Amino acid sequence: MQLPPSSGPAPRRPSAHEAVLAAAEVFIRQYAAENPGDGDPRRRLAEVTAEVERFGTYEHTAAEVAYGARVAWRNAARCIGRLYWNNLIVRDLRHVTHPDDIAGECFEHLRIATNGGRIRPVISVFAPDRPGRPAATLLGEQLVRYSDDPRSTHRVALARDLGWKGGETPFEIMPLLVQPGSGLTPELYEVPEDAVLEVPLTHPRHPGFAALGLRWYAVPAVSDMSLEIGGVTYPAAPFNGWYMGTEIGSRNLADTDRYNLLPAVAELFGLDTRNERTLWRDRALVELNLAVLHSYEQAGVSMADHHTESRRFLAHVDRERRHGRPVPTDWSWIVPPLSGGATAVFHRYYDPEDPELRPAFVHRTAEVPRGCPYGAA
Repeated sequence: MQLPPSSGPAPRRPSAHEAVLAAAEVFIRQYAAENPGDGDPRRRLAEVTAEVERFGTYEHTAAEVAYGARVAWRNAARCIGRLYWNNLIVRDLRHVTHPDDIAGECFEHLRIATNGGRIRPVISVFAPDRPGRPAATLLGEQLVRYSDDPRSTHRVALARDLGWKGGETPFEIMPLLVQPGSGLTPELYEVPEDAVLEVPLTHPRHPGFAALGLRWYAVPAVSDMSLEIGGVTYPAAPFNGWYMGTEIGSRNLADTDRYNLLPAVAELFGLDTRNERTLWRDRALVELNLAVLHSYEQAGVSMADHHTESRRFLAHVDRERRHGRPVPTDWSWIVPPLSGGATAVFHRYYDPEDPELRPAFVHRTAEVPRGCPYGAA
């Protein structure tokens, strides 16, 4: 088959400088539109252009970092908790670069976010990448993870290669791993006890549930995503909200590739597991989720239920559309993994997810992205 003649040379790819400037201009104009009292964007664009032409990148103001982090949450298509995006506490830690100091600030992040159980949404933004100088990163999905969680297998192996002697008991907290830069050996730090609040799981109607010995932590601080703002990448920017109960009860503890506890819960409650038509999985899942919600409430730790948060998400959609802004949404993530059809978010169509939308939280690995500071499985 004869191919048609070429219509001309391929379009020229923008240089690194041009790409940064283009992203910066979009961001600066967006920032100015939503913060009209902060001056003429033309002056700021001239400053940014001069910086990029000289250094290949530019430095955000503190206000731009705070705005960018909050809008990244607003843009997170897989997060049901975006109603609270503008309440995110932004810790500008761009000056903190040594692994020891980064680890210390991560532990302080957990203390601030925990807040005695009244969880606060927090992000800690460390130094950005610069041309030819990758910044430090955090290795691991969250600041707190358990060593016996199947999701932790690779991180446990890495920690042991670095000399960690733990990981032999159930629900043992993994150390924090800080990689100073690309190709450099990670540094290992034990997480202080006072930085992590854990909740033992009990059931409101079955006293024997406590004998399962289950617990979970209070703050889901996502640590394996980069924050991208206006052409600048912050590879270490851990962020959190508070949990929605189904993230723990329907995913962490129930998924077959995680703790896979539905058979144990079914046995505890005497459910008939001989065939699927008894709906034993569904009944065990409800009891497990009920135990999670009950336990966090008894412990005084913030947690949302999936019915309430579904209604709040629709309030967010309505509010954003009144501002003339789209609400990119991944339906498969917004609909909860328990009783999805009974929640308010099920029977709706939403604005499609836009992978090019910025500011954004962007996954650094090939793992499934979470993208939700409100909580993460």
